[in-house]
Amino acid sequence: MGAQDFAWADGLRRAHFPPDRNVVPAHITLFHHLPPSILPELAVRIRGLCAGPAPAATLAKVMLLGRGVAYQVESADLLSMRDELAQAFAGLLTPQDLARPQLHLTVQNKVAPDEARKLAAELSAGFRPRSLQISGLAAWHYRGGPWELAMKASFRG
Repeated sequence: MGAQDFAWADGLRRAHFPPDRNVVPAHITLFHHLPPSILPELAVRIRGLCAGPAPAATLAKVMLLGRGVAYQVESADLLSMRDELAQAFAGLLTPQDLARPQLHLTVQNKVAPDEARKLAAELSAGFRPRSLQISGLAAWHYRGGPWELAMKASFRG
């Protein structure tokens, strides 16, 4: 995300996500698990995608996740990029990553349903859809605790 959108989203995440489970900064997940062996090719493909313009994106609505809250992100351009990567790595995707995701920014997760409903109502009050700046793509290593950045690229187009 762009710097302002990231600061806003990560601030909400730090305020509402259980601290012991908040091991990654605010993000939009395109894939949940890609094998580490594809990182060199993934890096080349991500840099190629980032040579073009940043995808248009919109924060569309507040989503109640049951035990958490997120903002739905609408971006046909970002989903097209994800589709291109999914096609390139088709035989290596987990069942979860075979399905096209509903893009979102998670603000809260792993809380009691009543707590999630309360935050969803709070964030929905006065919410208006707005644009969301997407500044780049990144890949992360999961190391059992805080995540480690594997690579990132910024849109240049």
